[in-house]
Amino acid sequence: MKKITLLIVLACLQISIFAQKGDEAILKELEKNKEAYGVIAQQIWDYAEMGYLEEQSTALLQKTLSDEGFAIKSGVAGIPTAFTAEYGSGAPVIAILGEFDALPGLSQERVPEKKSAGKAAGHACGHHLFGTASTAAAIAVKNWMKKNKVKGTIRFYGTPAEEGGSGKVYMVREGLFNDVDAVLHWHPGDRNQSNAGAALANKSAKFRFYGVSAHAAGAPHKGRSALDGVEGMNMMVNMMREHIPQDARIHYVITEGGKAPNVVPNFAEVYYYARHTRRDVVIDIFDRIVKAAEGAALGTGTTMDYEMIGGTHELLPNLTLQKVMYDQLVSVGGVNYSAEEKAFADKIAKTLGQDKADAKKAAGVQAYKEVGTPRGSTDVGDVSFAVPTVGMSAATWVPGTPAHSWQAVATGGTSIGNKGMMVAAKTLALTAEKLFSDPSIIVKAKEEFKERRGADFKYTPLLGDRAPALDYRK
Repeated sequence: MKKITLLIVLACLQISIFAQKGDEAILKELEKNKEAYGVIAQQIWDYAEMGYLEEQSTALLQKTLSDEGFAIKSGVAGIPTAFTAEYGSGAPVIAILGEFDALPGLSQERVPEKKSAGKAAGHACGHHLFGTASTAAAIAVKNWMKKNKVKGTIRFYGTPAEEGGSGKVYMVREGLFNDVDAVLHWHPGDRNQSNAGAALANKSAKFRFYGVSAHAAGAPHKGRSALDGVEGMNMMVNMMREHIPQDARIHYVITEGGKAPNVVPNFAEVYYYARHTRRDVVIDIFDRIVKAAEGAALGTGTTMDYEMIGGTHELLPNLTLQKVMYDQLVSVGGVNYSAEEKAFADKIAKTLGQDKADAKKAAGVQAYKEVGTPRGSTDVGDVSFAVPTVGMSAATWVPGTPAHSWQAVATGGTSIGNKGMMVAAKTLALTAEKLFSDPSIIVKAKEEFKERRGADFKYTPLLGDRAPALDYRK
């Protein structure tokens, strides 16, 4: 018995020494190449391509990975800009997610005051940093595996159109994660944290009304306004808000309402989101939204149809993986501003109603929490119901900066964004190294995953069987 115990201790010690050397090699490589990765991220910032239109961004990341010896599969899941990049063979298969789409209408220059760059879109959610950091992490892990002859597979997933297009859902539906043992991801933010993930389930659709054009003054009785249909629907949905769970969210924007006041619009369109922490509640709310649209069409003498655009599950946490990632983030640390960066951050902070930027918050790591507060939605949710998944955020923005803001675009286009990106790259890479080095973590993570998901779980995508909405940003 003593001999067996001694062997176990020696084995654990050997794993610890191996992991420590791996940590040092990975961190050294990423630090050495941080400037090159910064250039890649800022090039994608300049491209600012929207969902399913990210041709230059995906090409740059694919080339970067291909040049490093990864085998590339392009156009997966019926999406031209989606891809996978793989190194190694066999189990375990550790995946890292990377996004790269920008948001419409949020063009901004790299300055601390609101100033449009004259583009159709901007990286207000930092996906230029997301995709690049994940790429950097995958390459660093590959080099560590190659040098140490580590068995297994590191796989990068290039996932387009997270912003409303649900790109990952199609990849899950296609079975592209079926052989994966664990998935790592991250997201730009205003702080460094690795808490249990939480996100809202989401269903979205474009509702289209069709009427009859006529002169709005000369022959209004001959017209049937499609815009009336949209406004009638919106009015009913807004009344419905009183009768849905308090933590549900409904948003809409009228994307087409007519061209001239004196022409009765024969076409109008409104784009809706419904969100909640539970997908069954989202489904119910969305079905009621459809009924409101049908009633509005009936009442205005118009016709209506709708197109599902996106649909995502809530996030399924995995505390086994979360604790491992949190420990790696603590070891990496946060973002330390230079004097020039602090001056930039202070100017951004003033536009957010703060006296100055909280540099200590950017430099620190938030205390670990096992329960996250869901605020937005992500198609990572569907991935988390397919395979054990873990994530984090890094301070790529000035503390207090909301996502989807011009301040996020501006700061993400500077060295502050690049520094936060490298915090994420290092944390992802170290977490992957731990999973390769200690297979018992994966075993525990899978046990937790099966328990949380439930024995009777059957995956059903909220967007149904529709093909990818490749033109939703056109």
